[in-house]
Amino acid sequence: MELLVQRQYDRLAHIYDQRWRGYITNTLSFLVEWAQIAPTETVLDVACGTGELERLLSDRHAEQAITGVDFSERMLAIARPKFTDQPTVTFQQASASALPWQQAEFDVVVCANAFHYFNEPDQVLAEMRRVLHPTGRVVILDWCRDFLVCRLCDWGLSLVDPAHKNCYTEAELHEFLTTAGYRVQRSQRVRFGLIWGLMAIEATPSEPPSIS
Repeated sequence: MELLVQRQYDRLAHIYDQRWRGYITNTLSFLVEWAQIAPTETVLDVACGTGELERLLSDRHAEQAITGVDFSERMLAIARPKFTDQPTVTFQQASASALPWQQAEFDVVVCANAFHYFNEPDQVLAEMRRVLHPTGRVVILDWCRDFLVCRLCDWGLSLVDPAHKNCYTEAELHEFLTTAGYRVQRSQRVRFGLIWGLMAIEATPSEPPSIS
């Protein structure tokens, strides 16, 4: 499944920003306002794509320390040139289910518009918690099945897009987070236009991650 998603985004990388410009701008601008990330916080963006969230954050605070990870090297090849003069913004190819850090490194872990693609969402949340400082937070923005149109999109994509996994209701994502050892701090549903219904959720670790 992960390989299918990687291949799909490798193919789309060169047109991704143009094709999804309105959606990207609207959803990520909302997320930046909603998350209220301080300039001193270190940020990990999981499934960062072409680096548009990094661009919005660094437009606010040019020295913001941000690391973006994505398993599509071609998406990262679009992202990196946007930050040639900003050494505090870096990118690394990696899977969301196997993040390449051995210990807690980040104050905020963000995942925008990607959770519905994860084959093992529980493993992804565990990895996010593992690299998150004990006083840090996870912020997720994703499609929400509580909206009728998103339920229809979810059903349709399951028929025609082999890379699509599943989008969830707000309650289901809360349950994922609780089971993975988080405490949900706040949550909001939001609609963009007639089609896109999303949810934003902020959660903090409820206990230290286990050491295996």
